[in-house]
Amino acid sequence: MIEVFKTSITEEEHAEMILSALVNSFPTLKPNFDLDDCDHVLRVEGNEFTPTEIIDLLQTNGHYCELLV
Repeated sequence: MIEVFKTSITEEEHAEMILSALVNSFPTLKPNFDLDDCDHVLRVEGNEFTPTEIIDLLQTNGHYCELLV
Protein backbone atom coordinates (compact mmCIF):
# COMPACT_ATOMS: atom_id res chain seq x y z
CA MET A 1 0.00 0.00 0.00
CA ILE A 2 1.18 3.53 -0.78
CA GLU A 3 -0.35 6.57 0.89
CA VAL A 4 0.47 10.24 0.31
CA PHE A 5 0.00 12.93 2.95
CA LYS A 6 0.02 16.72 2.99
CA THR A 7 2.11 17.99 5.91
CA SER A 8 3.25 21.20 7.56
CA ILE A 9 6.89 20.10 7.59
CA THR A 10 9.13 22.52 5.71
CA GLU A 11 12.57 21.91 7.23
CA GLU A 12 14.86 18.98 6.47
CA GLU A 13 15.72 18.60 10.16
CA HIS A 14 12.05 18.07 11.10
CA ALA A 15 11.58 15.70 8.17
CA GLU A 16 14.51 13.56 9.31
CA MET A 17 13.12 13.38 12.86
CA ILE A 18 9.70 12.29 11.55
CA LEU A 19 11.23 9.72 9.19
CA SER A 20 13.16 8.27 12.12
CA ALA A 21 10.05 8.16 14.31
CA LEU A 22 8.07 6.46 11.52
CA VAL A 23 10.68 3.77 10.95
CA ASN A 24 11.00 3.20 14.72
CA SER A 25 7.24 2.74 15.01
CA PHE A 26 6.81 0.81 11.75
CA PRO A 27 10.11 -0.98 10.91
CA THR A 28 8.97 -2.23 7.49
CA LEU A 29 7.80 1.22 6.35
CA LYS A 30 9.47 3.08 3.46
CA PRO A 31 8.69 6.78 4.06
CA ASN A 32 10.07 9.81 2.24
CA PHE A 33 9.39 13.53 1.99
CA ASP A 34 9.17 15.92 -0.94
CA LEU A 35 9.64 19.22 0.83
CA ASP A 36 9.84 21.10 -2.48
CA ASP A 37 6.22 20.21 -3.26
CA CYS A 38 3.69 22.87 -2.24
CA ASP A 39 1.99 20.31 0.04
CA HIS A 40 5.28 19.20 1.68
CA VAL A 41 4.36 15.65 0.76
CA LEU A 42 5.07 12.60 2.88
CA ARG A 43 4.88 9.38 0.85
CA VAL A 44 4.62 6.15 2.82
CA GLU A 45 4.96 2.66 1.39
CA GLY A 46 4.29 -0.49 3.39
CA ASN A 47 1.65 -2.97 4.49
CA GLU A 48 1.50 -2.68 8.26
CA PHE A 49 0.11 0.80 8.91
CA THR A 50 -3.07 2.80 8.61
CA PRO A 51 -3.31 6.42 7.46
CA THR A 52 -4.71 7.32 10.89
CA GLU A 53 -1.58 5.97 12.60
CA ILE A 54 0.64 8.13 10.40
CA ILE A 55 -1.49 11.24 10.97
CA ASP A 56 -1.52 10.62 14.74
CA LEU A 57 2.27 10.21 14.85
CA LEU A 58 2.84 13.50 13.05
CA GLN A 59 0.24 15.34 15.14
CA THR A 60 1.79 13.96 18.34
CA ASN A 61 5.06 15.50 17.18
CA GLY A 62 3.42 18.88 16.60
CA HIS A 63 2.88 18.76 12.83
CA TYR A 64 -0.18 19.04 10.61
CA CYS A 65 -0.88 16.01 8.42
CA GLU A 66 -3.78 14.95 6.20
CA LEU A 67 -4.29 12.17 3.68
CA LEU A 68 -4.25 13.31 0.05
CA VAL A 69 -6.88 11.60 -2.05
